[in-house]
Amino acid sequence: MSKKTLNKNNLEKLGAGQLAALVMDLVQGNATLQRRARMELSAALGPKDVAADLRKRFASLRRSTSFVGWRKQKAFVKDLTGLLTMIETSVAPHDANEGFELLWEFLQLAPSIHERTDDSNGSVGGVMDDAMDLIATLSPRISVDRITLAERILDAVADAGYGEFDGIIPATAEALGDGGLEHLKKTTSAWSKAPPNEQELETYRSYGLSSSPEASVQRNKTLTASIILADIADAQGDVDAYMARYSPEQLTFGTIAPEVARRLMDADRVDEAHDIISRARAAEEGQSFRMFRHDLDEVYEDCLERQGKTDELKAHLWASFQQVLSAQSLRKFLKLLPDFDDIEAEDRALDHAETHPHIGAALSFLVDWPAQDRAARLVLSRTEELDGDSYHLLTSAADILVAEHPLAATLMRRAMVEDTLNGAKSTRYRHAARHLAECKESEAAVEDFGTIQTHSQFVDTLKQSHGRKYGFWQRVEG
Repeated sequence: MSKKTLNKNNLEKLGAGQLAALVMDLVQGNATLQRRARMELSAALGPKDVAADLRKRFASLRRSTSFVGWRKQKAFVKDLTGLLTMIETSVAPHDANEGFELLWEFLQLAPSIHERTDDSNGSVGGVMDDAMDLIATLSPRISVDRITLAERILDAVADAGYGEFDGIIPATAEALGDGGLEHLKKTTSAWSKAPPNEQELETYRSYGLSSSPEASVQRNKTLTASIILADIADAQGDVDAYMARYSPEQLTFGTIAPEVARRLMDADRVDEAHDIISRARAAEEGQSFRMFRHDLDEVYEDCLERQGKTDELKAHLWASFQQVLSAQSLRKFLKLLPDFDDIEAEDRALDHAETHPHIGAALSFLVDWPAQDRAARLVLSRTEELDGDSYHLLTSAADILVAEHPLAATLMRRAMVEDTLNGAKSTRYRHAARHLAECKESEAAVEDFGTIQTHSQFVDTLKQSHGRKYGFWQRVEG
């Protein structure tokens, strides 16, 4: 390797003086690098100096009002991540309590940060999640009054408008201990039932909601208390307390039943888990679109397996496959069969897939399984059913099949071309022109078009029907 290559070993050979001069040149005019350099200098002095500099930076972030646009967001997130790294490496190993306090203060920055950033990609929220993970790692080492910590947690969760303290109870469960958790449970129940104070009412008056401020405050308190009490129940391993927050009807909801059933199974209460998940599946059965089918079915399958109900499990898996062509269900089903029986069952499943009423689902399944010969046969036998508007499916399927099944790939690309032209979708003309060019490239590999139009015949037909779509033909010819 060249001695001029920029790596750690080569730079170390420059010596401290030259490196210091180089760093000074690099940080000039770059506030972010200057802050990083000062932090590193503080780290060399000790954790107290690092903590002092971090708090100065926190104060600066709290005061700042300038909007962080998407162009600056990457650098901003890197800056926030650097602050966490300094806490993790330069403070926490030497003083767990100080590290914990700094992480807590960092999370409290969330409102001021979120209010001036567009976090549509979740990167800022991801940094806050990282801070919570560090708290979970650090909290078993801290020495803190458990009652005081419980009250701090309630205040923090109640005030967290951006969910920045979500997960604080499991993160600090060991530090809270049974005494802290019980105190948190007691104070949370009392807080949720207490009449709203003037500050709480004023907050909701400014929102202009249709419901009264009193009702809004109480609804928010009830919801927040429910979440806190559920986290406490989890921390204490109390499944019944976790379930108590839900009504019998809520326990049939697809958003709730799987989590409750999983907790019951963890507590070896499999029969109860089976009952709850079965009721939830029955409630969803009558709906035209089962939004939570996957979670419900997954937990249901785990219940049947734990109960040793192999025949019921196989019947369920086969039915699930038949309904929605679930590859996961089919694989689970095949694993439950004796050797050689699975081969016959797989052939039967693939036969079923080829005749599935929804050709898009059938094509997607056969391509992904993979069963490319069958996928090609499906396209050739049911060409008229292809939905040329399914661009993502047909494009990826054609790309996969083109090497071994060029005619099937051609038919899928033609379907997309026709859909674009029939619908006069001018924004897709460049894609359609590319698909048509790909059809021409594949023509030589097609051994026999049979009754299907050759490429030139297909182009002639397009010109007869869409000859005036000049924008498309310019892309084809240019």
